[in-house]
Amino acid sequence: MSMTSADIRTAFLNFFAERGHAIVPSASLIPGNDATLLFTNAGMVPFKDVFLGTDKRSYSRATSSQRCVRAGGKHNDLENVGYTARHHTFFEMLGNFSFGDYFKREAIQYAWAFLTEELKLPKEKLWVTVFEEDDEAYAIWANEIGVPTDRIARIGAKDNFWQMGDTGPCGPCSEIFYDHGPDVWGGPPGTPEEDGDRYIEIWNLVFMQYNRQSDGTLEPLPKPSVDTGMGLERIAAVMQGVHSNYETDTFVHLIDAAAKAVGTDDRSAQSLRVIADHIRSCAFLITDGVMPSNEGRGYVLRRIIRRAVRHGTKLGANEPFFHTLVSELVRLMGEAFPELQQAQTRIEQALLQEEKQFARTLQRGLSLLEDAMSDLAEGEALNGEIAFKLYDTYGFPYDLTADILRERGFGLDQTGFDVAMEQQRKRAQQASQFGADYNARLQSETVSTFHGYTDYEHQATITDIFVNGEAVSEVAAGDDAIVVLDHTPFYAESGGQVGDIGVFELDGEPVFVVTDTQYIGKAVGHHGSAEVKLRVGDSLTAVVDDERRWAIRRNHSATHLIHAALRNVLGEHVMQKGSLVDEQRLRFDFAHPQAVTASELLAIETEVNEQIRLNTPLTTDILPIEEAKARGAMALFGEKYDDEVRVVQMGPYSLELCGGTHVERTGDIGMFRVTSEQGIASGVRRIEATTGASAVLYTQQQQQRLQSIASVLKSDPAVVSERIEQLITRQKSLEKEIAEFQRQLSKHAGSSLVDQAQRIGGQKVILAELDDADPKALREMVDDLKNRLGDGIVLLGLRQGDKVSLIAGVTASLTSRVKAGELVNFVAAQVGGKGGGRPDMAQAGGTQPEKLTEALSSVPGWLEEKLNG
Repeated sequence: MSMTSADIRTAFLNFFAERGHAIVPSASLIPGNDATLLFTNAGMVPFKDVFLGTDKRSYSRATSSQRCVRAGGKHNDLENVGYTARHHTFFEMLGNFSFGDYFKREAIQYAWAFLTEELKLPKEKLWVTVFEEDDEAYAIWANEIGVPTDRIARIGAKDNFWQMGDTGPCGPCSEIFYDHGPDVWGGPPGTPEEDGDRYIEIWNLVFMQYNRQSDGTLEPLPKPSVDTGMGLERIAAVMQGVHSNYETDTFVHLIDAAAKAVGTDDRSAQSLRVIADHIRSCAFLITDGVMPSNEGRGYVLRRIIRRAVRHGTKLGANEPFFHTLVSELVRLMGEAFPELQQAQTRIEQALLQEEKQFARTLQRGLSLLEDAMSDLAEGEALNGEIAFKLYDTYGFPYDLTADILRERGFGLDQTGFDVAMEQQRKRAQQASQFGADYNARLQSETVSTFHGYTDYEHQATITDIFVNGEAVSEVAAGDDAIVVLDHTPFYAESGGQVGDIGVFELDGEPVFVVTDTQYIGKAVGHHGSAEVKLRVGDSLTAVVDDERRWAIRRNHSATHLIHAALRNVLGEHVMQKGSLVDEQRLRFDFAHPQAVTASELLAIETEVNEQIRLNTPLTTDILPIEEAKARGAMALFGEKYDDEVRVVQMGPYSLELCGGTHVERTGDIGMFRVTSEQGIASGVRRIEATTGASAVLYTQQQQQRLQSIASVLKSDPAVVSERIEQLITRQKSLEKEIAEFQRQLSKHAGSSLVDQAQRIGGQKVILAELDDADPKALREMVDDLKNRLGDGIVLLGLRQGDKVSLIAGVTASLTSRVKAGELVNFVAAQVGGKGGGRPDMAQAGGTQPEKLTEALSSVPGWLEEKLNG
């Protein structure tokens, strides 16, 4: 009986656990503290610093099933997904890792044993590759494992020397291939036919030996290590006797759910493959804190969602459907990834909101395309830049634009589209944060001991000094530097809390002014300027600015209270998306699908202040991370946690993982006031607030403003809102009266304009210049004039200071000969403007009102040619 994907995952993890490997849960798809990657795209990403020796773990062997996404940046499979048998945006990477423990021999032996003994794959079906210079690996495969030499291929660095990026850990690798049999075309690895589908790579064993520098230099790693990766989807296809990953159990169920959701019976449709793949990446990205937006990771997520929705539309979906697939995905993968199940409601809400927004965006894009086509002559090609705007801004695929144009008898400027696309790619590359040099970071061997939870000053010794990014032995008086201490009470910026400021003292005198504190690996770097010459090895006293720290502590503790209050008032779907805590304010970003109402904000503020008045003591514990999570402690978005974590608790109200500094009791916060609430991205809101004396000052300032407004309105502060409502009601009534008066004037003007109609090319034409008319009433006036004419053409020009408004109307009987868009643009070009619209109605603007009379005088000749041509 074939193994399910879940069976294979369990068997793999248990196999390596029995051989001394710690089972490590999948890390987030957002790489922790790593600016070189857009997403976690391989199983080794969470262990990069362990391979480099800058991160220590309690184990030297590990195994995991790491969720990965390849849909942006250097590793991007998005455009291939759905059209090949094995490309995915989301996949699971089964891996086993050695951190300076075993090396090539054991890695090869484990892999062979798992495949041939645990999974019982026929040995004769397995082929192997090694790096062309790796004689050691070749000998192990040939002499110890017994793979025939004609099934071992030596391959060059392009395919068999693995590296995560342009810099960082790397080394030679050995790949294992599975032979699907002679019924499938293709040749063994290393042959001209290797791109066929007969021989499929299923496992890559990477022997981490080097750290590649930005200049290409390969530095040996402190301890040679092993990183392996086997795609769960690929090995599932082998074990289930199918050739395509999309025929495996997980995808079969997802494709079936997608087919039902869009209303098709064709389970073989490529679009269903796209949808089934994309629901996995979208759901897990949202689970890990990414929300659709117009930049960075959120932009990639938005592209994936819209690609899935477009494919659903191709299959006939007329209503939002993508979000309905989440429940089936949770059923299939929720047991292995419980965080997916916990986030189900939040995922569904985010996807539904994005589907609705995309539907509106598509409609606006269609309107833009209609306007653009109205200006085209039959057979003319649409400008490539417009096609690119439709693609980039409105989500129109190139082929959809081309199809619509073809149906209407127009062409498409593909060259212009390609140029615009290339320019966009270059802009994206230049703006990307994810091409950093992984080694271009300050390096320190120090592990600074932090005393700031209890102390504001501490004796310390200087272990490192950096000036202009270079390690030095001393810093001169007056120079800026980063100083590392072996012990410090200074908090380094992390978890949203800003770094401390203060001074270093010697015999009570300041010798270094600290303006910021940041981590350098495990070391704490104190940024500032020297008052006297300082040397590595000097002893001193590190003194934190305690007044500023106290203000930060109040604000940080308030973020925990507001997080709990948000979940109580708005719902359990609320998840922190980021925060900033300094001495002035706190900023808290969270996932929520709509604006927080005034009554909800009041309830949140009230609940937080109630907790402050309870004066609950704060307690902290250091616990294994899994125990902390089991207790219900909430992990903060974007944080990378060690095996043991600090848990901050405020009675039964709040329990979070947090390394920041906090008050001793909730009453120390004093007072809490929300200062603003706004949306910052699709499905992400931001609350800003303040505490303590700043909150009191904010309240006093609000009261002063209210008194001032009441004074202006000659009203009492207690009833000022009612007075404002009365004024607004009166204003709206006056605006209606004015609008009605304008309409009456327009009708009166229209009657006289009909009398002034002239004959051009045998048709009735109204050409008129207007002053002091309401621009909003022009469209209504043109419609009225067209009705009065029966058949005819109207062109009105309105002067407004230094601007011109133009509007043209053509009755339906004449649009085949004269298009309103062409007419209005003919005039607009003469008054410094342009415009567009439908064949029967079009508008334009201009910046040269002094040329309006002359421009209108040229219209009769233009119309004569059009009408008699």
